[in-house]
Amino acid sequence: MQISINGKAETIEATTVLDVLTVKDIDPQLVAVELNTEVVEREQMPTTHVKEGDKLEFLFFMGGGE
Repeated sequence: MQISINGKAETIEATTVLDVLTVKDIDPQLVAVELNTEVVEREQMPTTHVKEGDKLEFLFFMGGGE
């Protein structure tokens, strides 16, 4: 299936948001996910389906500063 991840077209075999994170080796606790501009709640990731042409944005939490 062809989807867009952070603006880059990718072919991926996944059916849910959690599947995509697993394939990409991303810990769901360390990222916020938007699917077609809508935030996906963490508890909804296993049941939120992705479809051909969907757009995912991953927003990573980072610490730092003084």
